[in-house]
Amino acid sequence: MASIFSRIISGDIPSRMLWEDDTCVSFLDVRPLSSGHALVVPRLEVDQWVDLPSATATHLMGVAHAVGTAQRAVFDPPRIGLMIAGFEVPHTHVHVLPIASMADLDFTNANGSPDPTALDQQLVDLRAALASAGHDSVSTR
Repeated sequence: MASIFSRIISGDIPSRMLWEDDTCVSFLDVRPLSSGHALVVPRLEVDQWVDLPSATATHLMGVAHAVGTAQRAVFDPPRIGLMIAGFEVPHTHVHVLPIASMADLDFTNANGSPDPTALDQQLVDLRAALASAGHDSVSTR
């Protein structure tokens, strides 16, 4: 059975997609820890990131860097956090999020009911920041 991320990638489940290329996608998290919290997910459905081909893992980090740079431009946080935990969904995913402290990485603080209008604006702002940085993989769906 396809993971929820594979279903998002295929368009079976709606998402707020930031980035799409042949190797991976990035979209806003539906249970964000902070404004702009995004996931970078390989198209290849692999449970643990250490089992990814090294070129795919390297590519994910490059996309995470682009997304994190856009988050910094939009939200101006003290730090951009990066985390691979892998317990929530058995499909590799990198969390990229604006943070002010280590406490911002605690999943017990996830917002289960984020404001859809705020998420839509975050999507617009992050896409604009990615595009203005010259990235050609900014999603339009």
